[in-house]
Amino acid sequence: MRRARPRTRSMPRVLALLGLAAATCVAPAPAEAAPAGPTAVVSLGDSYIAGNAGRWRGNSDDPFGDRSGTDRAAVPNGYDPAAVYGTTDGGCFRSDVAEIRRTGIPVDQALNLACSGAESPNIWRSAHGGQPLEGERPQADALAEVARSHRVQLVVLSVGGNDIGFGDILQACMTGYLTGTGSCHTAQQARVQTRFAPAMAAVDRSVKEIRAVMSGAGYGPADYHLVVQSYPSPLPRGAEMRYPESGARTYEGCPMFDADLDWARDTLMPRITDGLRSVAQANGTDFLDLSDALQGREVCSRNSHMADATHPPSATGSDWARYFNTGALQGELKESLHPNAYGQLALGRCLGRLWNAGGGSRKCRNTPGQGYDGMYLTTG
Repeated sequence: MRRARPRTRSMPRVLALLGLAAATCVAPAPAEAAPAGPTAVVSLGDSYIAGNAGRWRGNSDDPFGDRSGTDRAAVPNGYDPAAVYGTTDGGCFRSDVAEIRRTGIPVDQALNLACSGAESPNIWRSAHGGQPLEGERPQADALAEVARSHRVQLVVLSVGGNDIGFGDILQACMTGYLTGTGSCHTAQQARVQTRFAPAMAAVDRSVKEIRAVMSGAGYGPADYHLVVQSYPSPLPRGAEMRYPESGARTYEGCPMFDADLDWARDTLMPRITDGLRSVAQANGTDFLDLSDALQGREVCSRNSHMADATHPPSATGSDWARYFNTGALQGELKESLHPNAYGQLALGRCLGRLWNAGGGSRKCRNTPGQGYDGMYLTTG
């Protein structure tokens, strides 16, 4: 994304503005110059952009060793999750393959300030009601420090899913399947209706908080790009599942009824995407639609497969999202239903391609049969 040239105003318009300033005796405040430090791109938000589940390459039923090659934290005689998530981020689960770290954008540093479990108040500045998470200050406060010490080229935000309760919604749907109490989508649709407007208002405030932080550090709107991004669906439609509705879904990490899968994929995810797009448009930011980024690579998709001795993990054949960890005791439950290492690398390619395209509102898709290098953008 190249810096946009400042717009030129017509002479009458300039004179009118000068006349207004003179009449009201208000002198414009001097703008603080943006820093000239090392260049950086920065991510803010929740688990989807923090890199939660980056530990995993695909999914496997194998409970031992490197789990058929899927567990990147496997070490001799055990496991070392810190090799993937680091040792300093508490429960934020910032992985080494997180989206912001794999864009290919030519900057000095890629800084991941996102944290698993974040909601909008975890973005806002503490002086404006922001809340800490996992022992860390609000993300806008951390951004303020970065913006003064680095020349920030890009800020990307992924938030809103936890405000709506996306994880709790999926949990309720899976519980209905596992306990035999029935489909969830009617009750959960009512829940979404109640939470949706407040959630989008909170996201809108998050965007404004970011703008205020950058302005306070001396940046004008043309000095950096701000991207709001949506969420990729971790689960396919019912007809796209590789397991029948009864039986194997319980053991293979995708315990949901077809009707609930269809509702999540074709009603819930588009609603969230449209809401985030509207926030982006209202605030003049770029928008990255990721809703179809994992299409055909979701958990239990019939177009991908579990890894085993015959089918080792690969970016072309494995799932790109972590399965629901029902009983395999592999890793953390909170990694469930998030883009895994392959998925994160794919999302990084999406963001890099948005940068190369100069921003705007774009949708990112994958190319069937190709790895994450096959991600491409369409207008939308």
